[in-house]
Amino acid sequence: MEKYQPKNDWIIICPFLHVEGMAIFPFILLRKEKPSAVLLNHERIHLRQQIELLILPFYILYLLAYLSNRICGQAHQQAYRNIIFEKEAYQNEKQLDYLRKRRAWTYWRKRVE
Repeated sequence: MEKYQPKNDWIIICPFLHVEGMAIFPFILLRKEKPSAVLLNHERIHLRQQIELLILPFYILYLLAYLSNRICGQAHQQAYRNIIFEKEAYQNEKQLDYLRKRRAWTYWRKRVE
């Protein structure tokens, strides 16, 4: 696995987080000080999604998707993993060059296909 090479990320270490990482534009919140390159790539994908949707609509759509999945009977983890933004991030997190070749609105394209 490739080592993390610091970029221009605004990273905040939050040992109290209940998850490994979280992207809240423009920050990446991490539970541990030395994250894997895969985790950082996953969170950077979310930052790109947030920028595409002009930030606030991303959070609204994310929450609505999660709530919709829960109302449809999915357990927490399944509802979370079935959010279109999470699907894109999980499917591509190991491709560390993904953001260089990624096309805009990829999460919508995959849903339509």
